[in-house]
Amino acid sequence: MTSRSRHPGDETTGQAVPGTASAELLRSEPGARPRALLLSAGLVSAGAVALAAGALMPVVRGGSPGFTAAPLLVVLALAPAAAVLYALVSGRPGLTAGLVLGLTALAPGRLLLDLQLLADGSLAARPELFLADRLLAMPQTGPGLWPLVAGHLLTLAAGAFAAGTARDEAELAGELDGRRRWRLLGPVLGVAGGVGLLLAQFGSGNAYLLAKNAFEGPTVAMAGYLLLAALLPLTVLVAVSSPSAGVGKGGFAGAGLAALAVGVPPVVAGLVVDRLSVAPGSVVVTIAGLALVGLAFTRFDVAEADEAVTGDLAGEARLPGLFWWRLATGGLALLAAGAAAAGALAPVLKANGPTPVPETPARWLLLGAAVVLAVPALFVFLPRLSAFARGVVAATWAGVVLAGAAVLSAALSVTEDKAVDPALFGVDLPVPLPDKVGYSAGAGVTWTFIALVLAALAALAAVITGVVERDDSEEETDETRVSGTVLTPVVAAAVLAIAAFGTPVFGAPGYTAPGLWSNFGAASWGLLGALAVVLGLYALVPRSRPVAAASALAGAALVLGLRAAELPLVGSEYDGSSAGVGFWLALGGAVVTLVAAGMAVAGSRRAG
Repeated sequence: MTSRSRHPGDETTGQAVPGTASAELLRSEPGARPRALLLSAGLVSAGAVALAAGALMPVVRGGSPGFTAAPLLVVLALAPAAAVLYALVSGRPGLTAGLVLGLTALAPGRLLLDLQLLADGSLAARPELFLADRLLAMPQTGPGLWPLVAGHLLTLAAGAFAAGTARDEAELAGELDGRRRWRLLGPVLGVAGGVGLLLAQFGSGNAYLLAKNAFEGPTVAMAGYLLLAALLPLTVLVAVSSPSAGVGKGGFAGAGLAALAVGVPPVVAGLVVDRLSVAPGSVVVTIAGLALVGLAFTRFDVAEADEAVTGDLAGEARLPGLFWWRLATGGLALLAAGAAAAGALAPVLKANGPTPVPETPARWLLLGAAVVLAVPALFVFLPRLSAFARGVVAATWAGVVLAGAAVLSAALSVTEDKAVDPALFGVDLPVPLPDKVGYSAGAGVTWTFIALVLAALAALAAVITGVVERDDSEEETDETRVSGTVLTPVVAAAVLAIAAFGTPVFGAPGYTAPGLWSNFGAASWGLLGALAVVLGLYALVPRSRPVAAASALAGAALVLGLRAAELPLVGSEYDGSSAGVGFWLALGGAVVTLVAAGMAVAGSRRAG
């Protein structure tokens, strides 16, 4: 029995109902992995107990939290384990596995946030665990840190045992129902939560606890927030794509509960700790987490128009149609391009004194990325070209990531050592400080960050538009697919893309290019993000229709072309610059990708 053949009034789709033949099959078949599921639930429970124990002990020797956060942290630690145990006892293996995997996906990022206390606790913005009341240099870690680390590691181990059950549940469910629009709200919430994780989690008037966003914070914490911001929407997307409603709902709930564990403590700290205030970042994360948990209680498989659904208002819900999704995709892409152009033209830095302000060469690359995104976005509004243009937009948003990270990296490298006036934080010094020197972020940084957020939302809208296009399509089941011969140029293009993003596009005296294998810095995250998008598009080509494959490949070629354009756009700002190996690799990758796009359209086959 597949998800299509179940009656819309069934309690769940893609998982067995207790007492039915399917439930007995799950309990007796080796594929159900009851022992592995039980072990994963036990590991999650042990991890929750460890996290609760860590919250009750000091994480820094001689230090204390900014408020009595232990009861809150214990609840946030034990609630996910209670949900997992309830799902297991009630005979819902899909829901149990989804919950565990949702918690596991965000465990690495949460682990890095806690490890910042080990790297340098004085820089960790964790008032629920530690709030300094004096200047400290590398404070010693306390006994509470190690249970926190153990809790995250146990949660990671639990995911390895739950993955098999999730796969078995997906195979039992069969094909994913075509009408998935209600559950498509999940990725929107995931992206919103990811954006919130990149913002400052609280405001601060405390000299010993500065409020910084993810990019301005210490290295280990920055990596943790970036990992969380990437994995939260990715986890929700995986949950959306699962044919098993139980696994999908569990993934939503698990990711939402993990997001709440990160977002709620800063909100409470901003409300109750002196000199701290609530900031939008943690509020957005908290709202997204609550909404994801709430969405897990809705019906995932929406009934067809001619089927009556009673007793479940969510089953009758409808998201906007194709016209509105196309409008959102084109509009968000144009807004992102406009913000990127503003970020490129506005001052990226401003001096705190009579100091000349250096220019950021990467701003011209950001302007080029704005053009590359804006042109296909205009064609999204034309019905005949919308599908192709939408596919291109789904790729070219990565150009804003590539260039935006370079602009932000240049600004951070100059402003990270700027002087701070203690008088702004209520600290009195016996000797007045001299005038502040250095630089601070200008309007260009703000616009660049807005462009990154809008570009990510445009990409998400483009993906959802593609799903709705496919749902609304009147083609037969044996629709055309690209020919297998396209795999050869696609693989070659993937190899060239990896090399192109990993090697410098140009070289100049005194200039060290950011890279993936060496000199990894803030700009390298842009390289990594753009490469991940391009490789993801290549991976989808063999399973795509010819037009969709061609549009994705055309967009990937534009991203590679933008990478090569760093030579004239950025390299021209440096004296003595010359083309590097990455320039020729990027050009070659773009050409091979365009060849693959042509082959995808010319040599289609009928899907079997």
